[in-house]
Amino acid sequence: MSWQHPVPPIADEERQARLARLRAALEARGLAGMLLGPSESLRYFTGLVWHASERFLGALVTPTGLFYIVPGFERSRVETLPHLAADILEWQEEESSAGLVAGMLEAGGVLAVDDAMPLYFYHALAARLGVERLADGGPVLNGLRRIKSPAEIALIQYAMSLTLGLHKEVHAMIEPGMRASEVVKFIDRRHRELGADDGSTFAIVSFGAATSLPHGADGDQVLGEDDVILVDTGCRIDGYHSDLTRTYKLTPGDSAFEDAWAIEREAQQAVFDAARLGAPCSSLDDAARAVLAGYGLGPDYALPGLPHRAGHGLGLQIHEEPYIVRGNATPLAAGMCFSNEPMLVFPGKFGIRLEDHIYMAEDGPRWFTEPAKGPTDPFQGG
Repeated sequence: MSWQHPVPPIADEERQARLARLRAALEARGLAGMLLGPSESLRYFTGLVWHASERFLGALVTPTGLFYIVPGFERSRVETLPHLAADILEWQEEESSAGLVAGMLEAGGVLAVDDAMPLYFYHALAARLGVERLADGGPVLNGLRRIKSPAEIALIQYAMSLTLGLHKEVHAMIEPGMRASEVVKFIDRRHRELGADDGSTFAIVSFGAATSLPHGADGDQVLGEDDVILVDTGCRIDGYHSDLTRTYKLTPGDSAFEDAWAIEREAQQAVFDAARLGAPCSSLDDAARAVLAGYGLGPDYALPGLPHRAGHGLGLQIHEEPYIVRGNATPLAAGMCFSNEPMLVFPGKFGIRLEDHIYMAEDGPRWFTEPAKGPTDPFQGG
């Protein structure tokens, strides 16, 4: 299918620049190479999308080259998929893919391993090379991937705007008596019609007391006349995620819900206001909990209150670094993208999650989407 969106996909030139930064990082650490598994890091650096199986497929990045490690019978398929041009090294069914990788390394060289590598293959590498010649590649990969380029931010922005528009459609069509499953099907269909990679990546639709369960309840639900509604969904555009949540009621007059909604929105704004270049990620989580503590909620993870971290990074993975969580001293830097969702839970009654995302510009934080307006009118501008 030809590209249908107004923002361009990631270009090969950008992937080559990513590989150059990866090679520089390997050289600075004295590493002989980085082995990418069938992971989002493989997609990030090469454009090749592959799902893990019992047969290893990945790529070896060395200071001077890029080599795909491919089961022999899968070569023809790989050649049909988008990927950076590079040598394809085959291994046959009776051969060891780990042995092929080991043979590509200089004597005594230390290999960094993708932190999303299947454990079975790590063990195979350790048997060939010894654990002393294997290093955790996660800090290198995550350090590069968490700083988004303008092209990445544009794709995320487009995905977020698409999903926000769909949230507005849901708000306009939902009514008492509808089943959550009906809304989920509508969301998936509309994400597909709007051009998302594979429809919805997920859709959580909760009503009433089920909204107090952060990731939804089992079984179908029917919307009651006075139920709280929580809708959390997202999609992908060229692999980059959207992820947005709105919580609201269809009619006003529930003071307990409306007061709690205002506290949730205040906590969300406190996270944004704390998002300053150089600030540790932990300070944003602290800011949200300070707001809640001021209303006698919490403390820490106690309920009623905030039962989880205040946010997560987002890109090719829906949850990735940097995590907005207590104890994370990572300083915010330009290019970082992360959610802002300090959910407020009242067990057995209702929960309120307002989730928007932030990206760090050269002069500070920016919203990808405007935050919710009010407890019964959840969208800015109508």
